[in-house]
Amino acid sequence: MATNAKSTRSKTNKIETIHNAEDFLLTQLPISQALRNHLTFSLGKSNSWATTRDWYQTAAFTVRDHLMSRWVITRDAYRDANTKRVYYLSLEFLIGRMLSNAALNLGVAPELSEGLQEIGQQLEGVAEMEPDAALGNGGLGRLAACFVDSMATMDIPATGYGIRYDYGMFRQSIEGGQQVENPDNWLRYQNIWEVQRPEHTCEVKFYGRVVQVHTERGTERHWIDTESVVAMPYDVPVPGYGTQTVNNLRLWSAKATKEFDLLHFNQGNYDKSVEGRHGAETISQVLYPNDTSESGKELRLKQQYFFVSASTQDILHRFIGNNSDWETLPDKVAIQLNDTHPAIAVAEMMYQLIDHYHLTWDKAWSLVTRIFAYTNHTLMPEALETWSVDLFSSLLPRHLEIIYEINHRFLQMVNQHFPGDSGLLSRVSIIDETHGRRVRMAHLAVVGSHTVNGVAALHSELLRTTLFADFNKIYPGKFTNVTNGITPRRWLNQANPLLTELLTKHIGSGFQKDLGLIQKIEPLAEDAAFRKAFREVKAANKQRLAYKILQKTGVAINPQAIFDVQIKRIHEYKRQLLNVLHVITLYNRIRSGQAKNHTPRVVIFAGKAA
Repeated sequence: MATNAKSTRSKTNKIETIHNAEDFLLTQLPISQALRNHLTFSLGKSNSWATTRDWYQTAAFTVRDHLMSRWVITRDAYRDANTKRVYYLSLEFLIGRMLSNAALNLGVAPELSEGLQEIGQQLEGVAEMEPDAALGNGGLGRLAACFVDSMATMDIPATGYGIRYDYGMFRQSIEGGQQVENPDNWLRYQNIWEVQRPEHTCEVKFYGRVVQVHTERGTERHWIDTESVVAMPYDVPVPGYGTQTVNNLRLWSAKATKEFDLLHFNQGNYDKSVEGRHGAETISQVLYPNDTSESGKELRLKQQYFFVSASTQDILHRFIGNNSDWETLPDKVAIQLNDTHPAIAVAEMMYQLIDHYHLTWDKAWSLVTRIFAYTNHTLMPEALETWSVDLFSSLLPRHLEIIYEINHRFLQMVNQHFPGDSGLLSRVSIIDETHGRRVRMAHLAVVGSHTVNGVAALHSELLRTTLFADFNKIYPGKFTNVTNGITPRRWLNQANPLLTELLTKHIGSGFQKDLGLIQKIEPLAEDAAFRKAFREVKAANKQRLAYKILQKTGVAINPQAIFDVQIKRIHEYKRQLLNVLHVITLYNRIRSGQAKNHTPRVVIFAGKAA
């Protein structure tokens, strides 16, 4: 996911030049004054009756002022340089709270904290008022968020694409020891960090049928009698750390093409008058709808195609606005598929290039296989996404035709290189004929991508030798590894401020941008004073956690014990039950006298159940 170094360098220089030349009055104010201004002019309140939520909003508006100019300049610089861009497609972005992260990345966190203290507020308490953006569920979504943060920090021109969900999975509370689910309405008070972009709306089509039409270009396939929804984009800024770059996260919200039917309303049929609107907006309403029913499965596939189609149209619109030669498409566009959720993008790109831009099949396929790369997240065959051919045929009939053609040509190629191996053809086919005819989305992603990566060295090696061993034989060199990383800004600086302070004191703050510099602490392993300080930090953090658990649950735990923590979705494949069996085994060893010199252990589980 690299970009042209020269264009990146010129882009960065341009950002710095413009920043030095412009006088952005809003960001020249002391933050304490900016906070007071926003309380008065943005919220219409005075100090005397401002709530903590009001102070959160004023703090967010103040930090947003520092973001906006850099965001505009970054976008203009990318456009003027016509640079290659990475487009990261993911059904999830677990971005967390924006205020503290943006303040840190922009370098204004200390001043913001001081400004809030001047008016009697604490940054930590104010930041707690921000709802978590309900755009992701777990590791896959957090990986996406880390990547877009890191690309901005590395000055890589990049855009994330996803769905602007109205509701998260659910808001969890524990009552009487039981999980209670409530709607996760994270947009209840609107989202200060987003900007609606109605000028970039796209039409996304479903259902209909495919007909053969004779034109001056020859015989063509046309997708007609479709139902449409409008994809409305909302942009969220992604600031890099220690740089002027602010990249973009574009999230799509589904809107009806006709929001209100006046005829039905005037006839007294009030439910019917808004039926179209409700049907369309369901697409972006909930993160991970229940897909145990057929209607749930259809909604899930609708979600995937909805954001993929809108994103693909947006990418191509941007490309043709600056370029006239289709052969340069792979020089300007790199698309990363985060798991199989956006894998339909391979077929959608072919649909756009062939049906809308009238490229030949061979030309379009040559471009597609130089644009896409695919990140695999699971080794379990049963967890790989498949869709029934019947559902595909109903919802996306033209795309099913395209997938059939991709598969036909792919299997022809395989048969030429491995003649007579019918078992191989059956195993690698994009269409699974053995389980009621299903479209294998992982196979589509592998066939349509130039590179496939796992998320850890062992995982990637097992992909090559087990799950995708056949594909590795067909495409030697296609499989590679990109080890899952973290952004140290979130997961060290913010999650563990005491440890960050200790590290900064001994090795400087450079590790917050280049985590490789963390190796500088290695010699300190022999420093008794450092080891003592390190243990004190760990003990203080455990004390804080013990106090929080006592507050929340009334259970007192021993901070001197080992904390054995598993925080994941409560789900059978996350293996919490295996952990419980281990706890029972340890307990039985203690009872039977087998555990000599046993260190006390506190086992802590957390997570949301299904």
